[in-house]
Amino acid sequence: MTKADIVNEIAKTTGIDKVTVLTTVEAFMETVKDSLAKNENVYLRGFGSFIIKERAEKTARNISKNTTIIIPAHNIPSFKPAKTFVNVVK
Repeated sequence: MTKADIVNEIAKTTGIDKVTVLTTVEAFMETVKDSLAKNENVYLRGFGSFIIKERAEKTARNISKNTTIIIPAHNIPSFKPAKTFVNVVK
């Protein structure tokens, strides 16, 4: 399902015009990205959590050049679904 499909489904279900729904969906996604960029987790009850996971520094190998490289510590975004979400998908 694409963003356009989501917008169409919400517009059909709620009766709100597609332009308003598209603006709202894009504002939601932008707000989630901005919050995660500030290291703030986003919790949506009954749906899930957008969280920041910290990855430690590690040593890796470049097998084509036969060298070792250091991958610095970094943060990555992650989504953890709520239990009710998981039960619906099962």
